[in-house]
Amino acid sequence: MTRFGTAAATPALHPHPRSAYLYPMTDTTLDAIRDDFTLLDDWEDRYRYVIELGRGLAPLAETDRTEANKVRGCASQVWLSTVVDRAGGEPVMRFTGDSDAHIVRGLIAILLATYDGKPAADILALDALAIFDTLGLKEHLTPQRSNGLSSMVERIRRDAADAVTSVG
Repeated sequence: MTRFGTAAATPALHPHPRSAYLYPMTDTTLDAIRDDFTLLDDWEDRYRYVIELGRGLAPLAETDRTEANKVRGCASQVWLSTVVDRAGGEPVMRFTGDSDAHIVRGLIAILLATYDGKPAADILALDALAIFDTLGLKEHLTPQRSNGLSSMVERIRRDAADAVTSVG
């Protein structure tokens, strides 16, 4: 079996211990995604990998599929649920998400690997769009997908900013 679970994937690739196909998304880090992207030579394989990352997302609870959690500015239906953990004093952000589009689910998975479990202040200091640029993803997304990605990042950053300002 190959990285993507089909014989159609590049035969030179071997299952990666951090692959979304083998392990749930919660075990996939941004560094692992970067490493995996360097192993993939063409964009068809990279798109398949992004889709596999999306398949590794934990299911979004039906109760989180609300208008309040819907991300505006996306061509696809996208929901992001935010939970702020204040147990340690500094707000730490937890995110779950889903979309009706496979590639967008993969983009959500990369955003969650970037932002989930991080302090709100760190999220505000992080430029996810620059990370997508280094992966080469942004240049391979349609303008609609790029706008949707920007909308998701803005939503996450707004939630983090709200968490920082509501401390105290």
